[in-house]
Amino acid sequence: MMTFFPKTNIDFLKYRKVYFAVSAFIFVLGIVLFATKGLNLGIDFTGGTMVQVKFEQPVEMAKIREALTATGQESELQSYGDNSYAVREKGTEANVNEVQNRIETALKTLNVPYVVEQTNFVGPTVGQNMKERAAWAIILSLVLIIIYVAFRFNNILWGTSGVVALFHDLYVMALAFSLTQREIDLVVVAAFLTVAGFSINDTIVIFDRIRENIRLHPRETLGQLINRSINETLSRTIITSITVIGALFVLYFFGGEALNSFAFAMLVGCICGIYTTIALTTPLVYVWTKGSLEGAKEAPAQTRAHTPAKKAVAKKQEAPAQEKPAEAKPSAKKAVRKSRRNRK
Repeated sequence: MMTFFPKTNIDFLKYRKVYFAVSAFIFVLGIVLFATKGLNLGIDFTGGTMVQVKFEQPVEMAKIREALTATGQESELQSYGDNSYAVREKGTEANVNEVQNRIETALKTLNVPYVVEQTNFVGPTVGQNMKERAAWAIILSLVLIIIYVAFRFNNILWGTSGVVALFHDLYVMALAFSLTQREIDLVVVAAFLTVAGFSINDTIVIFDRIRENIRLHPRETLGQLINRSINETLSRTIITSITVIGALFVLYFFGGEALNSFAFAMLVGCICGIYTTIALTTPLVYVWTKGSLEGAKEAPAQTRAHTPAKKAVAKKQEAPAQEKPAEAKPSAKKAVRKSRRNRK
């Protein structure tokens, strides 16, 4: 197996307070950004106009997108195949006709005949319903991950620490979208859920190694076990992450506008996931379970250490008791012999 760091011995837990401070700073920064800039929600959540058109001849999506961008308005473009496209733009129900006219004017610059198949308005009620569904999807995924990890490792604290790290990843992703003001749509929500699954997978690998090392190295402390487990799985983490991030970079630069936001979300989430798995999940496990786990480990060791000493003390106490009768017997025999001599 290929390894990048076959013999690392890094004390990752040594800087756990620094990790917690960095995460606290990110949390405060996110609150400030969300309060000042907010999130740029797409038409799926805010409502707007959708115009579906069908061209009589094949047209490249890049050219359609350029024509729409020339109007000065942000539009979403989706292909349905067979030269059919849906153009979405934010707006109210009152300006549906205005939006449709602007889109048709932009498409006419392509000099390709087309037909408007339908024009729909996505109201705020539908958008609110989509927001609630997306929020419930993320919340339920986190709850199910807690249950799965707690069941697998028989410790709900391990599952909770893993979900805290996942929430940290999703929080950083939302912060990145707020900072760049990229639009959040259902495709981006899918990226959020994908990152959650990818990040917890790496966490479970380290948890598995910790559980195995507890059995193989029962005399080591919890901190030594965690550091050993991270170092032993570090090569696997680096190789897997580089492979995924490399593919995402290709998707980000060459995947087109439709997948650009998805790739951006995945890149931010995967890079942050590497950090949280090492710098947040395992330090939380160390802080939360240090007492109970070390107590369970050290009690048998102390018992084994004191048992030989107790046996030795017992032997020393029994030895004089056995020797006294042995010494008493010769003295009694001498007394009998003297008494017989005196009689003679």
